[in-house]
Amino acid sequence: MYLIHRFLKPTLCFIFIFGLTSCEQSKQTKQQSEPQIIAYYSGDKERIDQYDLSGVDQLIYSFLHLKGNKLAIDNKQDSITLQYLTGLKKQYPELKVLVSLGGWTGCKTCSEVFSTEQGRAEFVSSTVSIIEAYDADGIDLDWEYPAIEGPPNHPFKKEDRDNFTSLVAGLRKAMQPGDILSFAAGGFPEYLEQSIDWPAVMPHVDNVNLMSYDLVGGYSKVTGHHTPLYSTDQQYRSADQAVKWLLEAGVPASKIIIGAAFYGRIWGHVPPANNGLYQSGDFKRGVDQNNFAQVTEGFIFYRDTLAMAPYAYNPTDSLFLTYDDSTSVRLKSEYALNNKLGGIMFWELLNDNPNRSLLDVMKRSLRGK
Repeated sequence: MYLIHRFLKPTLCFIFIFGLTSCEQSKQTKQQSEPQIIAYYSGDKERIDQYDLSGVDQLIYSFLHLKGNKLAIDNKQDSITLQYLTGLKKQYPELKVLVSLGGWTGCKTCSEVFSTEQGRAEFVSSTVSIIEAYDADGIDLDWEYPAIEGPPNHPFKKEDRDNFTSLVAGLRKAMQPGDILSFAAGGFPEYLEQSIDWPAVMPHVDNVNLMSYDLVGGYSKVTGHHTPLYSTDQQYRSADQAVKWLLEAGVPASKIIIGAAFYGRIWGHVPPANNGLYQSGDFKRGVDQNNFAQVTEGFIFYRDTLAMAPYAYNPTDSLFLTYDDSTSVRLKSEYALNNKLGGIMFWELLNDNPNRSLLDVMKRSLRGK
């Protein structure tokens, strides 16, 4: 394992009589004035260099996993890649590099490990060690999902909700000042209502990375928009619905990061009514921006002006496609800006096409660059 030693991060923070440090105040001011752009990345050290990371605030390396009770660097390749990514901060001084735990099928033992004080303590200690050893800037928790059903055969129990609170409290206490603690949150009502004790969790975390995608997932037998900005009469789940729910629950707007998808989902055996939208079908495959043109030959493209989302239908092969494009990404970016949210994130950078970059759309929409 290739490790590098990380010295304590230098700060120029002064304590004020109201209990905030100058660096905390600066951070809050930046969040209010300029929304963040956060990129998840699951690739290796070679492929990252095709992307221009200027203007990206956070790069979240995905994913690390549990080994016993500890967060683990899974293999030598993870170690090499993470070391390379944190080294990019020399080229991009504003960039923060985080590690991420879990993913859709990467948190099978999370419910068990985080159910005990010892399990949480060992995880916290190992996380802090990795952050320090690799000169990383924090961790993003992607536990799918506390207290509710997630992937098949992934245990869950109602106590996960309180155990998650204890986990983030322990992490915040052990992490260095200035380190970032965030988590990926499901954008659907069951998660919002049952998985997280929002008043107890939010004081400990910097961002909620709202997964306002996969709102119609691969298990659905009915088509729909998997990443719509707004709800429709036929589809309640949307980014706007989840954001409004969080705001009503008392989550600060500056901590809410809306999500965009740099991939689409295709359903087969879809009848032609309504150009395939809200029809029966079977999930067939995913498609990213790199091979989008080839995969979507034969599709006719449409836009739902209520959901503010694109979709497409292939009448010859009875295929339906739901995805994000440059227009919907621009609208989501503007939504984050107009609603004074903390910013926008996306899954994932490896799916972006550098020649028709959705990341560039985000940069132009939020910063005019």
